[in-house]
Amino acid sequence: MVYLFLCNYATTHPELAQMCTNTLQKDCSNDDPMVRGLALRALCSLRLPQMVEYISEPLRGLAFERCNFIDILYDMLRDPDASVVTNCIIVLNEVMAKSPNGGMAINRQIMLHLLNRIHEFSEFGITAVIDLVPRYRPYDDNEAYQIMNLLDPVLRTSNSSAVMATIRGFLAVSEHVNQGKDKEEMMRQVAMRIKASIITLVTGAIPELMFCLLTHIHKLVSICPGVFDDEYRQFYVRYNEATHVKYLKVQILCKLANAENANDIIAEVGEYVNDSNVKLSRLAIRGMASIACRPNTGDKTEEAVALRLVEMLDLDVGHVPAEAAIALADVIRKHSYLKEIICHRLPRALRYVKEPDGKAAVIWLLGECGDNVSDAPYAIEKVIDSYHEIKDAKVKMALLTATMKLFFKRPPEVHKMLGKLLVDSTEDVSNQDLHDRALLYHRLLKASPKVAEAVVGAASPQVPLEKGFAEEDDFETKAELMKEFNSLSILYGKVSENFIAEEYRVKLVIMPDEHIETSRAAAAYNDTDNNISGVQEQLEQTVLNDTNNIENPVVASEPAPAPYSDPAPVVESNTAIGDLLDFGDSPSPAPISPPSSITFIPNFTMTGDEYQAIWGANTEAVNTNLGVSVLPSSTSDVETALSSANISTMASGELETEFKFFLYCKEDSGTLFLLQVAISKSAANPQVSLIIKTDGANERATLVLESFRKSLSAFVG
Repeated sequence: MVYLFLCNYATTHPELAQMCTNTLQKDCSNDDPMVRGLALRALCSLRLPQMVEYISEPLRGLAFERCNFIDILYDMLRDPDASVVTNCIIVLNEVMAKSPNGGMAINRQIMLHLLNRIHEFSEFGITAVIDLVPRYRPYDDNEAYQIMNLLDPVLRTSNSSAVMATIRGFLAVSEHVNQGKDKEEMMRQVAMRIKASIITLVTGAIPELMFCLLTHIHKLVSICPGVFDDEYRQFYVRYNEATHVKYLKVQILCKLANAENANDIIAEVGEYVNDSNVKLSRLAIRGMASIACRPNTGDKTEEAVALRLVEMLDLDVGHVPAEAAIALADVIRKHSYLKEIICHRLPRALRYVKEPDGKAAVIWLLGECGDNVSDAPYAIEKVIDSYHEIKDAKVKMALLTATMKLFFKRPPEVHKMLGKLLVDSTEDVSNQDLHDRALLYHRLLKASPKVAEAVVGAASPQVPLEKGFAEEDDFETKAELMKEFNSLSILYGKVSENFIAEEYRVKLVIMPDEHIETSRAAAAYNDTDNNISGVQEQLEQTVLNDTNNIENPVVASEPAPAPYSDPAPVVESNTAIGDLLDFGDSPSPAPISPPSSITFIPNFTMTGDEYQAIWGANTEAVNTNLGVSVLPSSTSDVETALSSANISTMASGELETEFKFFLYCKEDSGTLFLLQVAISKSAANPQVSLIIKTDGANERATLVLESFRKSLSAFVG
């Protein structure tokens, strides 16, 4: 507050402000980095010309403290307060945005520690943590599935930001399952899992949020067809919805049609054709055509759609006949046998369709159906006679192609009008493409009419139902957009490089392969029971007898252990981050021979939260099995025997098939050990399964194992 006061009054009282210079300079050398930072900021904020000479020296002295602040932020990721951790993540991502990592550096230890604490964060903090998941490469398929299991509860929250971040995390993790094989099937499974959550958010969202959610659903429907089909009624348009929401719903609804619901969807979309909103009406007509062009929509579905579109050709509404003609052209490209249904309405439609795109579609259809329409040459002739009145190049191009096709089907009737059209087209300099095409047709006819017939007069190839139209093929763009899920790229339909300048773009950098080797080395000791879900899940599955009052404070003589290992000695700033992240940059200390025995601090206690945090933060473990000579009658027998060696019990329980214990102890030197013990009740092969985790060297765990064995000598053979 003092610094703030000085900055505000410096401009009005420059003489008084100059008197605090010495104090601020001294504060810039304070041991507390917070004081140093605030003092430097205040010194630079005085905005007085005479202060310039006093600023340069503190700036030079503090210019190289950046790495130390970074180290402090990384250390604060261990803080028990989730809001502190959230702020550290945000600051690290902001400060290190331009680093090679594209944000804060992460490894397996950091990632799993944060995910195990995900339930402690606020919705804002959850989003910050989950945004790190796409940048993390799981160690193997099991870890990938376990990460998704940890994220799964977030899908049940009501916060759309957290849910969408979780969906992006699911999609990113699924990329690494089976080394990217069966990607489509994995994507479908993810879409099935998140479907209920995202649809629930849509139903109660405000229009702006609903639009964002629907845009993401639209992309998911395109990538994973069939997943949302059973929820098609959720995408019916409501009269009081915003127009941009209506547009998206119609587009999504038409992509959900299948053999079971196609008739319902066509009937619903057909109602939108007569809507007063012209764009909605156009989208409805195009949507009906897209249903007819999709596979697996049921028998005769395309015929029913074609009949509806043919009826629309006679509607006295400006845009409807034009859109219907465009839609019919697409349907014919997929189902050529429907020509007989639509051909008889085309000559009359040509007189009433006014829009250039619609008129071009009708002319193209006349060229395709010329052998079935007796009036086709005469309808085309009227358009050719008014060639100079046509302004749109699309209509002229369609007229040229359709006349060429009609010439090979009915040469006597079309011969003269084709010659007139070729003359007009070759002399037309308003469009270079039209001029060149007319010259090509003229030279083809002059060189060889048979070749011209093979090139132009042949029937247009039918596009298979399983394939889309070439002009709509944007699979690569969709794949790139899915990598930027939950961002503006989805809303714009463009990858970020198309609308964000390079200097402002943050690249998504996935953890490199060399980190995987570190993770594998750390996980080599783990078995299937030692997973990243930590001890919390197993505690919840066991009928526990809590042997500690976790509300009691820790004994005054012993400080509470930190969630991570004790701070390492001070190192040079260029290696501090690498040491924290286990990159192996620091030289290894010389090996020290372990002592032959170990003793533990008596009456040492810790809380359940501390136990869970340390268990989740430490990924390395020692696993072993011991034989059982005599089964204990109850958990108290084991606890009493262990307490004699100062091994305390956090929780224990008796299940139908085993006894389960969560134990801990602390060595005199300060090293903490956590143990998870399961004593099987099997009469055929009773045994003790033991997992030991420590915040020190794993070599010390062998001494803990020996102490454990001696304590339970009455039961362990």
